[in-house]
Amino acid sequence: MPEEEEISRIVELNEDLIQDNDKLAAQNNQILKEHGIKSFDVVGAIGAGKTAILELLCEKLSNNKRILVINGDVATRVDADRIEQHGAKTIQINTGRECALNAYHISQIINNIDLSEYDILFIENVGNLICPSDFMLGAEKRIVVVSITEGPWVVRKHPILFKFSDIAIINKIDLKDYLDVDIDEMVNDAREINPNLEIFTTSTKTNENIVDLIKALEI
Repeated sequence: MPEEEEISRIVELNEDLIQDNDKLAAQNNQILKEHGIKSFDVVGAIGAGKTAILELLCEKLSNNKRILVINGDVATRVDADRIEQHGAKTIQINTGRECALNAYHISQIINNIDLSEYDILFIENVGNLICPSDFMLGAEKRIVVVSITEGPWVVRKHPILFKFSDIAIINKIDLKDYLDVDIDEMVNDAREINPNLEIFTTSTKTNENIVDLIKALEI
C-alpha cells in the first residue's frame, strides 16, 4: 500500500473512533440526565491538583449529596483512596497504556451500577492535557485544571482542552510569590481561547475561591 494511502487509512480509523466515542458519550449523557445526576469530567496534568480539588469538593458536599467519583489512572488507586476518605464512593479504572478515559469506560460503569444511589458524578481523567481532548465522556460539564507551577504558557500550549471545557481552574495560587508567573495573563489566555469559560483561581491549601467554584457547579 502506498504511504499516502496508509496515512489516509489511519486518519479515517481515528475519525471513526472519535465519532463512535461521541455517540456513546451522548448516550452516557442521556442516561445520567434521566437519573438526575449532575456530572463533571475533570481533566488536567499530573500534579495540577485535580485530586486535591476533588477532596475539598467531596468534603464540602458529601453531607447532603451522594457523590460517585470515577478515577482514571494508568495504575494504582492512590487518588481514589484519597478521595474516598472525604465521603464519596469511588470506582477506579486503570487504563494501562491508554492515556485517557473514553466514553466506553464510563458506559461500562453507569450501565452496571444503581444510579439512583447518586446525585453527583465526578470523573477524574488520566493525568495529562493532550489525550483527553479527543474523547468526550458524556458528562454535563468539563472542568480543566492547571496550576501556576506548570509555567506561564500552559494555557496557550493546550488550547483545545480550554476551548472544549466549561470551567477552568488555575490552581496553586498560594505559590504566586515564589514563581515568575502572571496569573492575570493566564486568565486572559484562557478567555481568549474560550470567552464562555468560567475561570477560577484557587488554592487547596488556603481554600481560596473554592466556595465560588462550588456555586458555579450549581449543585
